[in-house]
Amino acid sequence: MINILVGLIKLAIKWAPKKIVLRVANYKLKGIADVKDYAVDLDAKTAYAHIHLYGEVESIEVWLENFGIIIDEEAYKFILQQARSNKPWLNNSFAFILGKAWKIPVIPQLTPFMPLAYALLKLDIPALNVTGYIEGSR
Repeated sequence: MINILVGLIKLAIKWAPKKIVLRVANYKLKGIADVKDYAVDLDAKTAYAHIHLYGEVESIEVWLENFGIIIDEEAYKFILQQARSNKPWLNNSFAFILGKAWKIPVIPQLTPFMPLAYALLKLDIPALNVTGYIEGSR
């Protein structure tokens, strides 16, 4: 059943009209930011966002690669292995979080959906630079 849901979600993401997604995002972020462009590929574990923050002169572009969810010590954890931006301050900030397994907090309302999120974002490649985690050790 989870495999069917994962397939449907991936199709929905691929087929979602970009103009509608941008319109909804910009409506929700009105007065904060303007989303110029985005791209998400869950199979390749990549994401891109081009955002213009109100009051700023230049836009921010962010590229994320090799992100996903692992299960370690009976907890779900999120890992982001590669990230870059057109802003030096953001690249420096990424250095603090890249390659670290961040425990996803247990939220009772979302707990039933975590196996689906894991199936959707399971990290297929061995995690890099993650203390205490070895792919296939479970």
